[in-house]
Amino acid sequence: MNELERFKEITTFIFDVDGVLTNSDLIILENGHLLRKMNVRDGYALKRAVQKDYKVCIITGGNSSGVIQRLRGLGIKDVFSNCQDKLDTYEDFIYDYQIDPAHVLYMGDDIPDYEVMRKVALPCCPHNAAREILSISQYISPLNGGDGCVRDVIEKVLRLNGDWIDDPLDVEFEIEIP
Repeated sequence: MNELERFKEITTFIFDVDGVLTNSDLIILENGHLLRKMNVRDGYALKRAVQKDYKVCIITGGNSSGVIQRLRGLGIKDVFSNCQDKLDTYEDFIYDYQIDPAHVLYMGDDIPDYEVMRKVALPCCPHNAAREILSISQYISPLNGGDGCVRDVIEKVLRLNGDWIDDPLDVEFEIEIP
């Protein structure tokens, strides 16, 4: 199976937040609140995937009410925050929905994502992921966390399955795999 065929088989997306949907920087305010920045194009892709009936799940060790509100606003129902064991959360999620791991893409960037990434069909990461994550990823986005890497993988899957744009005049698009 070539690389593009692996993307075509995906029906479920699972993403980490910090370092994937964000650039992994935190701004700490005097009152102790943490600020993160997310990419609106990643948001569009997430929303589009949900609209096209792909399963989208977020598994994060963080616990930001603002992040959860943003993700739920995009239509993502399965947002698991404050996860101490991402593998247990992943296994519960795929069991609850009877999802075949052969159709799951997981994008993570650091050690807490490692064990889950070893269980999915298509482990992916941003360009600036930790060395250990880079070593097990089958696709490394040319984009950094928070800079569109989520859209990169979602767009590949949706385009390959004819779900990216409804306009029949959609221009030819060639997907590049580095």
